[in-house]
Amino acid sequence: MSKGGPSGAYLAFDLGAETGRAFLGHLRYGRLELREIQRFPNQPVVYGSTRHWDVARLWFEMRAALGSLEQTPLAGVAVDAWGVDYALLGEQGELLQNPRHYRNHRNVTAMEEVLRLVSREDIYRTTGIQFMPINTLNQLFAASRDTPRLLAAAERLVMIPDLFHYWMTGNAVCEFTAATTTQLVDAGARTWAGDLMERLGLPSDLPGPMVEPGSVVGRLQPGIVRSQPLSGTLVITPASHDTASAVAAVTARDNTAFLSSGTWSLVGIEVDAPVISDLALRLNFTNEGGLSGTTRLLKNVMGLWMLQGCRRSWAARGREYAYAELMEAARLAPPFRQLVDPDDASFLNPDDMPAAIDRFCIKCDQPPPDSPGSYTRTVLESLALKYRLVIRNLETLIGRRIEQIRIIGGGARNRLLNQYTADATGRRVLAGPFEAAVLGNIGVQMMATGGANCLAEAREIIDRSFPAETFEAADTDKWDRVTERFQQYCEFTYA
Repeated sequence: MSKGGPSGAYLAFDLGAETGRAFLGHLRYGRLELREIQRFPNQPVVYGSTRHWDVARLWFEMRAALGSLEQTPLAGVAVDAWGVDYALLGEQGELLQNPRHYRNHRNVTAMEEVLRLVSREDIYRTTGIQFMPINTLNQLFAASRDTPRLLAAAERLVMIPDLFHYWMTGNAVCEFTAATTTQLVDAGARTWAGDLMERLGLPSDLPGPMVEPGSVVGRLQPGIVRSQPLSGTLVITPASHDTASAVAAVTARDNTAFLSSGTWSLVGIEVDAPVISDLALRLNFTNEGGLSGTTRLLKNVMGLWMLQGCRRSWAARGREYAYAELMEAARLAPPFRQLVDPDDASFLNPDDMPAAIDRFCIKCDQPPPDSPGSYTRTVLESLALKYRLVIRNLETLIGRRIEQIRIIGGGARNRLLNQYTADATGRRVLAGPFEAAVLGNIGVQMMATGGANCLAEAREIIDRSFPAETFEAADTDKWDRVTERFQQYCEFTYA
């Protein structure tokens, strides 16, 4: 029985870019059981020509999920969410503005200005974080440039999962793994990079105090729930960046890489210390915080966002396609007719994703796809080839061969992409668990409350409860033949 409460029951909120979910986890006889309590859309709102996250709506849904469990004693509750976006709190703890969405265009020009003030080398030596316009560093710089009075009114900056922990407990802290996505953390010291912030004219005292995953933030405040069983439930910081939570659920080190597959794909490996070198900078790899003092050495790759964008465009034209329908059409479409670089800037936030794919193909002297199946196959084959290049560069950085890839997250359900990944990389693929972020969230709660003695034990429980599916590599020679052509389409030159 957990020391954190009268039962081995844990509530995990997992907030993604499109959907929020609440899961109840029960630890019984060494196995973890999951039950989905609530699922709700995460729909950004646009006002003043700017896209924001509707965090008040998310909070309403989260409180409803808590309300549905008022007769269920919990050992803990925790929130994980996407990275890079932040919330600003005023002098009385009020939210000053709905958090801005990372896909806003102002971040691109902000990144250009940041790099004119501080060199790429200096920033990377301090933070070890991959350069992307969406990083909090660029977002916060844009805020200091465009809305300085709003920033001046802020007393505290917290990341998205931290905001909900704050609303639950009244304590505003920043969990380490989410904080590292900002590009504002000193990777070696594991503290806020105050000197870097000051060089950019940013308030270095704005971010909240940093805490490690597995810390107890506080207890549910009166008024959040009405019932006695939930009153005072421990609120725990998981590895609150959703990718960190997902990686917490599996063993991905030594000769096994992880591939967190969803709207974004994050490909990497768990290491004991940051890898900050000229080569890592040139290859644009990132060092994000992990559990128990570890680092996740990884590369962000555009994931199934491209396919999601295609589906939205087709739906706007009156044709709804189920994922299963698109996968079957892709399987039957001709192979390797069109290939694109998933990380090309044109795919970040286009108004019409199929049109963006068309333009890329025309630019590269390829015929545009001519059916939903061929668009889908283009996306899946291009992602698999991108994974191949990232895995190869990861091997160069760590100095050893990757033997297998553990695909986790919702994208692990895509069996066609799993097989393409095995074929393109020539590596065995282990797919699952699908709810890795939720399971990692609960795993850290178990560690914090005594349900598991250590990270290795928590991972053993998850592996036992949710076995992975294996995909063996086949037809690798076909993928070998198109790799050089694919590389020509990519924005970066790979070693």
